Amino acid sequence: MVVCVSRFFQRFVFVLSVAIFVALGSGFALSEFGWFGVHAGDDHDGAYRQMRVYAEVLQKIQSDYVTDPDISDVTTGALHGLLESLDADSSYLTPAEYKIYKERPTGGNAQEGMTISKRFGYATVVNVAPNSPADQNHLADGDVIESIGGKSTHDLSLAVIRMMLEGKPGTTIDVTVIRPLKPDPEKVTLTRAIVSMPALNEQEYENSTILYLKPGVLTAARVDEIAAKIKAAGKGRKVLLDLRDCTGDDPQQGLRLANFFVKQGTLATLAGQQYPEQTFSADPAKFLTDAPVAVIVNRGTYGGAELAAAAIEDLKRGDVVGERTFGEGSVQKTIDLPDGAALMLTVAKYESPDGKKIQDEAVTPTVAVASPQDDEDEGIAPSNGDEMLNKALDLLKAKGA
Repeated sequence: MVVCVSRFFQRFVFVLSVAIFVALGSGFALSEFGWFGVHAGDDHDGAYRQMRVYAEVLQKIQSDYVTDPDISDVTTGALHGLLESLDADSSYLTPAEYKIYKERPTGGNAQEGMTISKRFGYATVVNVAPNSPADQNHLADGDVIESIGGKSTHDLSLAVIRMMLEGKPGTTIDVTVIRPLKPDPEKVTLTRAIVSMPALNEQEYENSTILYLKPGVLTAARVDEIAAKIKAAGKGRKVLLDLRDCTGDDPQQGLRLANFFVKQGTLATLAGQQYPEQTFSADPAKFLTDAPVAVIVNRGTYGGAELAAAAIEDLKRGDVVGERTFGEGSVQKTIDLPDGAALMLTVAKYESPDGKKIQDEAVTPTVAVASPQDDEDEGIAPSNGDEMLNKALDLLKAKGA
């Protein structure tokens, strides 16, 4: 049977082709059409074969599916899947979504106090700010947000998920939460609020020989605060840096933090297929202390905090205690498409001094200690006290000044 390819189908093939080209970072086009004046070579034969498979699948759906499908919806779903098969941060935005994204306010929006990413296709809570609406509703790292406002997060890009969670202070949003080892989803109504940045937690241990610092978030101002505390403590004071549930959107602040403890060497590199490789080296002028240091991490340790922990660990500057971090360390580029849609494509990833990609491998501590929540999940009675903190303190006490 000869199938008549509709304009929707033609649009799908065109947009999908553009997306594939960008995702492959090749800039080539179909030689039979002579797009961009570039002809395909043998290296890209596999990509062309896959594109032909996509076209055949769409033709079969259009001709043989039980009902006449909405090819526009099929197109959107396929493009979402294509981008998210790369990584959680790569997204496809429809023309309507991209228009809203560009017109959204750039600051002052109220939120729920959660860092959100995607894992296994669904929105996942990375960490929760203290005293935030999410915290007050007992959300925790590892919880899965199955739906937002009745829409499955499986069908939404990460950029759209984050937009949906933002809004005016006092407005509410309904979410469906799936918690670890609990079979039944739970409906939660969150009231958006302006979430205050947690204060820097500073304490002293072992007769003031150990300075404990828990930043909670890595902003330029917070890293400045940490620098001031280290300088005031003096070079001989040991430092315990608690980066559990620590977040921050600026990787450079994580590298600044690491530089306080590392005098020389490579802190991280950033590279991608078409992205100029960058090497971030320690600046001796920003080095603050050579006293022993230990770092505590957990699965809520995210972004710049992971870069700091990885540099301290790989350069053998100090012990990293706790559990495997979340795994976030990449750069995205927004690419406009001809129909008004857009791609948010990961174009580069940060690597630790030992060459581990943070996005793919996260940070594995040198000394593993399970969180109390993990013990409860395993049916183990939670111990009194903070085992991660106690272990890090023991390691520091054993080191000379």
